[in-house]
Amino acid sequence: MMSLSPSESSAIVDLGFVQLGYLKVIFLGIVQGITELLPISSTAHLRIVPSLLGWQDPGTVFSAAMQLASFGAVIAYFWKDLKNLTTGSITALAKRDYQNPSFRLSMGLVIGTIPIAIAGLLLKPLLNMPNSPFRSLTVIGISSIVMALLLAAAERFGTRKRDFSKLSFLDGLWVGIAQAFALIPGVSRSGSTLTTGLFLNMERETAARFSFLLGLPAITLAGLVEIHALSKAGLDAHGFSVLMVGLLSATVSAFAAIFGLLRYLEKRSTWIFIWYRLAMGIFLLVGSALNFFH
Repeated sequence: MMSLSPSESSAIVDLGFVQLGYLKVIFLGIVQGITELLPISSTAHLRIVPSLLGWQDPGTVFSAAMQLASFGAVIAYFWKDLKNLTTGSITALAKRDYQNPSFRLSMGLVIGTIPIAIAGLLLKPLLNMPNSPFRSLTVIGISSIVMALLLAAAERFGTRKRDFSKLSFLDGLWVGIAQAFALIPGVSRSGSTLTTGLFLNMERETAARFSFLLGLPAITLAGLVEIHALSKAGLDAHGFSVLMVGLLSATVSAFAAIFGLLRYLEKRSTWIFIWYRLAMGIFLLVGSALNFFH
């Protein structure tokens, strides 16, 4: 198989974020950290915010690589849960107790990662190319409106009777399939998984916690793959330093987003996100039709 030179790779992989510089990337890192874990689409906001401010589009590879910030925040916040799941699964496996709740939930998280891994590999060339049609504001606007309507239906019809102890590998499969649709900008990984969790009659907080944990393998794999892609594309030390600064700001804001969302969903519904997504989608469609965006 013929390999690409760094210059040829960079023509395929969008390195536009390097031109933004440290301060703009720090700002986008804060946006990424908050919106990645709220059900409002980080990819959409990393496309919308630069467009409104007249900045260079940072690109899909930057968006995916920045997901590693969510990994750090989720690990730190859910360390006790992850430790219990791991030790419980290992103990159950040693005893061949395949009905153990920890083992079944862990298997669900593994199985739930498969759909997005397959879809990501198939769509990677189209997603990572500069000016990808997937990143058009029209696509993002339509996705946002569709997801707002689905989340509204889940909020309306979900019974919210299932807590974390009642989840199984089948939940991981269904939520994992929904997670794969988050590759489309505007859908939102958190939004698609939270919506599906509510359709599966999970409590709001349980659906959010499950969404965060299920996203760990996906965001880790996506982030590492894209950092490797950036390296192959010839990203230099300066470019990596810009990326690392963005990751740091995104990690801090992602941790705050987890804390805030879980506290919010303990007593409140998701309607604030539904209306936000609906308004954002309409704004994008109207703005695109009127050539409002740069």
